[in-house]
Amino acid sequence: MNYSEEYKRKLITADQAASLVKSGDWVQMGEFVQHPWDCDAALARRKNELKDVKIRLTTLPTIPEVCKVDPEREHFIVNDWHFSGVSRKLMDKNLCNYIPFTYHEAGVLYSDYLDVDVSFQPVAPMDKNGYFNFSTSNSMASYSTKKTKILVVEVNESVPVCLGGSGEAIHISNVDYIVESSTNPKLANLPSQAPTEVDKKIAEYVMKEMSDGACLQLGIGAMPNTVGSLIVDSDLKDLGVHTEMLVDSFVDMYEAGKITGLRKNIDVGKMVYTFAMGTDKLYNFLDHNPACASYPVDYCNDPYIISKNDNVVAINNALEVDLYGQVASEASAGRQISGTGGQLDYIIGAFRSKGGKPIIALSSTVTKPDGTMVSRLTPALSPGTIVTVPRSIAAYIITEYGSFNLKGKTTWERAEGLINLAHPDFRDELIKEADRMKIWLRTNKIA
Repeated sequence: MNYSEEYKRKLITADQAASLVKSGDWVQMGEFVQHPWDCDAALARRKNELKDVKIRLTTLPTIPEVCKVDPEREHFIVNDWHFSGVSRKLMDKNLCNYIPFTYHEAGVLYSDYLDVDVSFQPVAPMDKNGYFNFSTSNSMASYSTKKTKILVVEVNESVPVCLGGSGEAIHISNVDYIVESSTNPKLANLPSQAPTEVDKKIAEYVMKEMSDGACLQLGIGAMPNTVGSLIVDSDLKDLGVHTEMLVDSFVDMYEAGKITGLRKNIDVGKMVYTFAMGTDKLYNFLDHNPACASYPVDYCNDPYIISKNDNVVAINNALEVDLYGQVASEASAGRQISGTGGQLDYIIGAFRSKGGKPIIALSSTVTKPDGTMVSRLTPALSPGTIVTVPRSIAAYIITEYGSFNLKGKTTWERAEGLINLAHPDFRDELIKEADRMKIWLRTNKIA
């Protein structure tokens, strides 16, 4: 087959692609740092012709053009599978809604429950075999591109080609139209966060839970990056990677010789992930790199698949943990902060892993904009705060004051252990509340 000729037949402009959308349609617009910028802008230019176009995307890197041109939300209704800082700002203006879900179930959601009328899918340039690579965002791309009635790929020459795994590309024969980016924008680089002394202390406790051959899942942020730095300088060896998100710290660990993947039970020698977000260091590392394997999220985040590797250490953050052990990681007092994402997937998967350790790591306090310091270890979650990990599933909780494993613990043992992890300034009040809640015994001791 002459793929070049087929490419030419299917090539259209971004404005022609936008003309495919009708009022009331459901439109898919990429994920994470993979955004169809040209099609987004072209759709925004059609604002006055359209009503109630519903858009799905994931973790906005910047404000979409469709939001900029429609502050009253009469034409475009944007919905995000997992909030970013941009999404939060849009939500505060009633310009974005969250879509609750458990990440590894995404394939079933698209196949059985969701409609997609038009998909604007960002891709790398077509290869000699007629395939367009999904680059850094495999995730849900293979599901949405199969489900959509009309598939438009937007080609960006600046993105890395990320090898699989599986589901990392789509063939031109399954593509309806092709748009070539007019600017080929580089992928967004996430700003680095310098670790605080609290981050370093938490990371030190996390390191105590690791051993040679551990299989790592890390999130984003200063604390996970600090863990990566400590691993680089440690004696740990033969670490593996099976993670939802690939971040810069994995590159540092790999280049320091700490990651080999040789002790993994599946995908031996491969750094498995479903999407990547970081800086050019990460994106350059990923390009055509056979050490990395991109998979759809129903493989990467399936707790059963995760648990096939031994010694999985899953490290995730949280907003708040109450004295019952409920973990709130996505919304506080009714305000969506991020999303469920894969946290629950990896907490379950790591617990099922032989020797695995599911860890929630958080600072014991947070300082509000007005300068008030509040405890993240609370008697009970406030109204509107969403439980991400139920108390029956949560395991290791780590703050700068230590580590405590909730598994198999009574309510009074949990209260004691968690109060030990709280900032000393808040412990007396937490004890009073625990006593009032009848989860405190006179024999309880606080270190």
